[in-house]
Amino acid sequence: MSSDCSFGEAMIYAIARTIENSTIAFHGFGSPLVQLALHVAKRSHAPDLVLVAGATYGINPKPPFLAPTSNDWVMDRGAEISLDIEELFDLAAAGRMDRMFLSGLQIDKWGNCNVTRLGANELKLKLPGGGGGCNLSCDVKAMTLWTAAHRSPPNDQGKRRYRLVETCDFVTNLGHRTRDGRRPHEIGHQGGGPDSVVTDLGLFDFDAEGQMRLRALYPDTSVDDIMDNTQFAPVLADDVETAPLPDDEIVGIIRELDPMKIHERELQPADRDRRFS
Repeated sequence: MSSDCSFGEAMIYAIARTIENSTIAFHGFGSPLVQLALHVAKRSHAPDLVLVAGATYGINPKPPFLAPTSNDWVMDRGAEISLDIEELFDLAAAGRMDRMFLSGLQIDKWGNCNVTRLGANELKLKLPGGGGGCNLSCDVKAMTLWTAAHRSPPNDQGKRRYRLVETCDFVTNLGHRTRDGRRPHEIGHQGGGPDSVVTDLGLFDFDAEGQMRLRALYPDTSVDDIMDNTQFAPVLADDVETAPLPDDEIVGIIRELDPMKIHERELQPADRDRRFS
């Protein structure tokens, strides 16, 4: 264990631990937490990982540092080759993409994600949209979901916008069950669905029915924190553990890759000061 690590470093490590060696993983656009997690995995426990960069589709790039934007070409430096976007989707459709990473303004108990719209019957807020996430979520073997905004305090009017919700207003990316309760394979999809969820409050997997299950907490969070900030009651693992923290080597890799602390932009302000020792 490291003598000192930030919460952001702990969350990067938690995401990295979902990545297996000798697999193909694609990280998509936008998240410095996920970008760093993939490079941490590649430089530690998963040296034979085939890392597909999100903006450039470069294979196994070796960036000297994390750029402020995910589509900066420095992130493609040292790549062995680059895919065309058609090749990326063909790779997934052929059942050869092992893992990808998705998030959303809403994530429901089955692992469905919404990045399309808020308001189930009436449009309340238009969201950016899912790009190719819908297609890919139906094809990849496993997915890691993440959010750095699980904590959902009430606003000035006392209302809360939950990130982990009972039901998504709109399903952009498919999890373990459709809104009418069907499994993806029942409607012809080959993907295995999400197997991990990493948030700012805890770590989750999914039970045999496909429902989200709490399996670990950070040293400074509790089951009560999870229940208070989640719109549904997640299943609890028989033994809810304390999330493992990165050792000095892993912390060193993160700090070398992210000297500007770009990943902290993805965290809520209060979480930037969280530390574990």
